[in-house]
Amino acid sequence: MFNISRRAMMKDGLLVVTAGMIMPSIFGRAVRAAHNAALEGDHWAADAQGRTLIVVQMAGGNDGLNTIVPYTDSLYYQARPTLAIKQKDVLPLNERLGLNPAMQGVKSFWDQRKLAIVEGVGYPNPSLSHFQAMDIWQSLDLHGQGTQGWLGKYVAGLVDKDGHPFQSLDIGVQVPAALRAINAEVPTLTQPKSYQLAADPSNKRGLDARTQALLRLYDSYPKTAPYAALLDATAQHAQQGSKAIMAADAAYKPAVTYPTGAFADGLKVLAEVIVQGLGLRVGYITLGGFDTHANQVNDQPVLLKTLAEGLAAFYNDLAAHGKADDVVIMTWSEFGRRVHENGNEGTDHGTAAPLFVMGNAVTGGIYGEPPDLGNLDQTGNLKFTIDFRQVYATVLDRWLGAPSQAILGGSFGNQGFLQSPSAA
Repeated sequence: MFNISRRAMMKDGLLVVTAGMIMPSIFGRAVRAAHNAALEGDHWAADAQGRTLIVVQMAGGNDGLNTIVPYTDSLYYQARPTLAIKQKDVLPLNERLGLNPAMQGVKSFWDQRKLAIVEGVGYPNPSLSHFQAMDIWQSLDLHGQGTQGWLGKYVAGLVDKDGHPFQSLDIGVQVPAALRAINAEVPTLTQPKSYQLAADPSNKRGLDARTQALLRLYDSYPKTAPYAALLDATAQHAQQGSKAIMAADAAYKPAVTYPTGAFADGLKVLAEVIVQGLGLRVGYITLGGFDTHANQVNDQPVLLKTLAEGLAAFYNDLAAHGKADDVVIMTWSEFGRRVHENGNEGTDHGTAAPLFVMGNAVTGGIYGEPPDLGNLDQTGNLKFTIDFRQVYATVLDRWLGAPSQAILGGSFGNQGFLQSPSAA
């Protein structure tokens, strides 16, 4: 389905427009924004056609210290007498850091230098609130009050002469804040068969007639009216997208066996859209459950294994179809966990944490500073060393072909984990 955020509708309220229709005022802003963007030439990515970014949200606040383990640091073992990963179990990355053993699925990508690990990612004055922290990461507003997502700004500025309805795609039930945009439609679905106009259970044969009636309704709205452009684009993209993804689903044959579960199923949908050439530029998928206040020793390894095995299957599927060169994968989580374990065999909300960037275009290695457990902030949390916007800037400038300064609202440099455009 196409989704306009409930928050935006509630915030903007409703206004009455011509022909007796009642529409949220966000539609008016969408049309005006699209018109203004066209006049200002605020478009990009013509030089990055064919490239796709897949964003994986590790929702809940993943514990970075038990993901990328400082296995030679005695302070780590002192702080976590029951939760620390034993040295003998760690998958060594270098003489200081190792991968959680549950992530064996992506170790080969590290060995091939296709996996970058960016350490100490965060931002000034971190929030330990799930919702505010997620808004900060997604909207770029350090107060958690942003109205558009960083990926939404990117998608809104895309030049797509072919009118691909799947230039962006969220696997889920509601568009994430990162993809929120005033003048860009974002399809969201859980499986291809769900992306269509639903039939009346009592009259399934009437689906075609209902579809045509809906299109005629949109078509009858005056073309000069305030919301005609957005309504027409939404209707046409929904119809075209439904047909396109149904055809892609029928033709696509995965080249690997994906793990079971919703996360791997979602990655398979993203692979299908990429392999079948539906024009995907940004794909988004969420793996939740990382809020490990208790029972972390059992819960986090399951989640990390799900992540690693799902991403390995996804990459190998793309590689078998000749598409691996076209895709970069990036993970993020709203915060890490505290250094010291709590009394419930878990960890509480913390600050800086690592994220992953994976793909053939990636220059593998460790970026940023490994966590310094002997130099914590006043609350006993890790100090961040890499601003998350530096990671975004690197992806925008060096992969997506968009000027990061225009999208991020400032210059943040880059971390070098992607090849320069001339070398890519």
